[in-house]
Amino acid sequence: MVRPITIVGGGLAGLTLGIGLRQRGVPVTVWEAGQYPRHRVCGEFISGRGQGSLHRLGLLDGLKTLGACAATSAAFFTPTATVAARPLPEAALCVSRFTLDHWLAQEFQRLGGDLQTGERWAGEYGEGIVRASGRRVEPAAGGWRLFGLKVHARDIRLTADLEMHFGPAGYVGLCRLPSGETNVCGLFRSAVAIPDLALRWREWLGGSAGSVLHTRLAHARFEEASFCSIAGISLRARQALGQPEVCVGDSLSMIPPVTGNGMSMAFESAELAIPPLLRFSRGELDWLPARQQLAQTCDAAFTSRLRWAAWLQRALFHPPTRAVLMFLGARSDMLWRGLFEHTR
Repeated sequence: MVRPITIVGGGLAGLTLGIGLRQRGVPVTVWEAGQYPRHRVCGEFISGRGQGSLHRLGLLDGLKTLGACAATSAAFFTPTATVAARPLPEAALCVSRFTLDHWLAQEFQRLGGDLQTGERWAGEYGEGIVRASGRRVEPAAGGWRLFGLKVHARDIRLTADLEMHFGPAGYVGLCRLPSGETNVCGLFRSAVAIPDLALRWREWLGGSAGSVLHTRLAHARFEEASFCSIAGISLRARQALGQPEVCVGDSLSMIPPVTGNGMSMAFESAELAIPPLLRFSRGELDWLPARQQLAQTCDAAFTSRLRWAAWLQRALFHPPTRAVLMFLGARSDMLWRGLFEHTR
């Protein structure tokens, strides 16, 4: 008898895990509270090891048929310094979440997966249930409230495929997308709650007057229907072994967006979850050993990466340290490649 698996959350990690299990004949139901297609707050590029996971799951070629484009260069800007466009140590893949999530949902259903949309999971997280429902909400951490904003725009001229712009309250990433769009996505912090993000998002994403970001976006045509936001972001690194549930993606731990590794970790954690869940489904492994096996594998894969990413996030929010990193990053190929390798 094959035991079924239920996945709560139909984002990148949940759908990819569902696809991987369906490819191996496991009955899978994915519960998703929203609908497809939809926009999500996301940098919308896949860097690091995530492309390898997609390749091994037979999804990379299909994703490229969606028009996903390669990003081979990155540039960084602060109010006082610039790291001009430099080649990425490894090319990233850029694609809109509006397109990607919908495609993954269709692929999951094509493989016979049961997709339940528009309804929240109301059950427990017991045997056979995987949490892939996204970030763990944390209203404030260390006195700061973190929130993210995203919108697509046109008529933006970039000097690199990926640009990162740092300001007093956070950072904004610009990413080339297919069809002439640019993804404008930012992470910000505030000591108080911001009640009117839906009305003031241009102020946050637009950069301060005189900044390179402000100049970049001065004549942009924003696609307002693509705007979305999230609040209560927690970037506190979590150990999988310390959690009572099987978790993948941001439900496991959310890596600071400045690393550009969030989408990759979603795909990687989904791939890592397949072997123990497959053994459980086939009756070869009980649920607790399967959960522990996956937790150990995820911690081995992600703990060091999350630690480095947390350090980098703190450094970039500290202007003097950020200035040193910008100075060295513009001159040291070893530092450039080292930070990339430690957080990928």
